[in-house]
Amino acid sequence: MADVPAEDLKTTPLTDRHIALGGRMVPFGGYSMPVQYPAGIIAEHKWTREHAGLFDVSHMGPSFLLLNDKSDDPEADHQAIAALVEPLVCGDIKGLKPGQIRYTLLLNEIGGTLDDLMIARPRDPAWSGTLYIVVNAGTKDADFAHITAAAGDKAVLNRADNCGLLALQGPDAAAVIADIVPGATELGFMTYGSFKSPFDTLVIARSGYTGEDGFEILVEPTTAVALWDQLLADERVRPAGLGARDSLRLEAGLPLYGHDLDETISPIEAGLNFAVSKRRREAGDFPGAERIVKEHAGDLKRVRVGIQFDGRLPVREGAILVDDSGCEMGHVTSGGFSPTLSAPIALGFLPPGDAYEGARVTAIVRDKPIVGTIVKLPFVPHRYFRKPN
Repeated sequence: MADVPAEDLKTTPLTDRHIALGGRMVPFGGYSMPVQYPAGIIAEHKWTREHAGLFDVSHMGPSFLLLNDKSDDPEADHQAIAALVEPLVCGDIKGLKPGQIRYTLLLNEIGGTLDDLMIARPRDPAWSGTLYIVVNAGTKDADFAHITAAAGDKAVLNRADNCGLLALQGPDAAAVIADIVPGATELGFMTYGSFKSPFDTLVIARSGYTGEDGFEILVEPTTAVALWDQLLADERVRPAGLGARDSLRLEAGLPLYGHDLDETISPIEAGLNFAVSKRRREAGDFPGAERIVKEHAGDLKRVRVGIQFDGRLPVREGAILVDDSGCEMGHVTSGGFSPTLSAPIALGFLPPGDAYEGARVTAIVRDKPIVGTIVKLPFVPHRYFRKPN
C-alpha cells in the first residue's frame, strides 16, 4: 500500500489529532496512519506493557451483518445468520454464546487464508440475527464483497469503517475505561457489548492484538475525537502508533495477515489449530477442509515457529533460514527487536521435523549468518483477563 499517492490515502476521524501530537504519518492499508509519536516506538511499547497505550485502529473493517427476515426466536435468528457465514470460515459461529467473540479465518478453496477476522454475537436478544464482524484493513473491500455475496438476499452487511475504532491496551486499561464506561469492566476476554456513554453508544470488545488486557472501542465519527481526548487526559494513557502495535503483537506471537498469513498458508500451518472448531473439522464443511483435516492429523510440510536470535541485529521478513549445512529450510515472515526481551525475535516457517523447541537455526542477513533458537510461543506471556467460570 506504500505506492498509493499521498493525496489518495484515506484518513480516520482522528488524523488531525495524530498530526497535532507529532505523529509520524505513513501509508498503511490505504490510510495515512501514525507509525509513532515523538517518544518513539520503544517507549510506546514499554508504556503499553506497563500502563495503557491508546491506538487508532480505525483503518480496520468493522461491520454488522443483519438478517433480513427475523423471527420471534433469538436462537433461531442466530442460527440463520451464522449459517450464512459458516461456509466461508473454519470457526463455529453457530455455537457462539450471546456476547461472545470468535477469532476465525476466511478461507479459499485450497484452505489458504484470505483473511483472519473476529465474528461476534450480540448480548442483547433484541439484536439477534446480527453478527459484529471486524476484518483487516488491507483486505476489507474484498472481504466485505465475499461476505455480501454469501449473504445474498437473506442479510445485509452494514459497513462501520467510517467510525472511530480505538484500542486501549495494557494493565491499566480496565481502570481507565471504568471511569468512563463502568459496565465495560464486566466483560471477559473475547466478549463484547454495547454501552451508553457520554460519547453516544459505544460498541466495546475486551480484545486486542498486543497480548495485553484491553478494549477495542467502536465510536461514532462525530464523537471519536472527544473520546480520544478523554482517554488521553488520563495520566495512565499515552498514544501509541502502529510501530508499537506491531512489536507488541510480535512479542505476543500473533500472526499478521500479509506476512505470517496469506492465501497459501492454512490455519494449521500457521499454528492456529484452535481456530478450526472441532464441529467444523468433523463435518468438513468449510473451504479447503480436506487439506486442513489432513494437516490437523499431522500431514503437513511447514509450520510457523518463533525464533529468538543471538546478538542484537534484527532479522527481518524475507530472511532465509538454513540448516548447519547451509541448505535452505524456510524463511522469516515477521521479525524485529523485542523491547521486553532485549533481543531480536522473529516468526517464520520450517519443516515440522526441524521445528522443535530448543533447535538451533541460522538466518542469513546481508550474507551474514545469525544463529537463533526456536522457542515456544508467545515470546512474552499473554495477560488477557479471563473471568472465572
